[in-house]
Amino acid sequence: MNDNTPVWTRDEIESPCVRICVVHPEARICTGCLRTIEEIGRWSKMTPEERREIMAALPGRTGLLRKRRGGRAARLSRDG
Repeated sequence: MNDNTPVWTRDEIESPCVRICVVHPEARICTGCLRTIEEIGRWSKMTPEERREIMAALPGRTGLLRKRRGGRAARLSRDG
């Protein structure tokens, strides 16, 4: 391989992915990048404008990620 070979890059906005891919069960958004599953799936097909709009909206989504209480206490509070 030639060391002078140019690396192919795409002319698009950078992805917000931080490689922590866990979907919050209640908010239905990724806890790492704060995108919805639909946004993640469509990301590479979106226009730059669509991606910029989503990137601008992401900081406002952090409030959707409330800590979940697990175990018996959580089940009792939901059922009661």
